Amino acid sequence: MLVTVRVHPRASNARVVRHGDMLEVWVHAPAADGAANKAVLAAVAKELDVPVSALRLRTGARSRNKLIEVVTR
Repeated sequence: MLVTVRVHPRASNARVVRHGDMLEVWVHAPAADGAANKAVLAAVAKELDVPVSALRLRTGARSRNKLIEVVTR
């Protein structure tokens, strides 16, 4: 399964909002040294009730728009 994500780094309130098939994620972490990406993966894992290890960042490592793959075994 692929999930489209729009990220808002350095947000004052961390949250996840669903917009149909897309997730909009606000995280406290800055977009530096991969900190925001790690926080986004953790937030998406919690929202989808899957372990972080089941998520793969497919595209958008340096962008606010990301495509995350949920790997099912």
